[in-house]
Amino acid sequence: MPRIIGVDIPADKRIDIALRSIYGLGPVNSREIIERTGIDPRTRAKDLTEQQLSQIVHAIQEGK
Repeated sequence: MPRIIGVDIPADKRIDIALRSIYGLGPVNSREIIERTGIDPRTRAKDLTEQQLSQIVHAIQEGK
């Protein structure tokens, strides 16, 4: 399972859906993060690279 900001996200779900398991991130925020990072929303969480995971973490931290 990929881990983002201390939360294990579901590996078999699409990343736009998996990000919603992080407290405070809903559909709108999840979509905004994906657009900001340029990651395809259909990508499964388990298929993300370390660079993509770090882009997501950076986008989440910028948004606060």
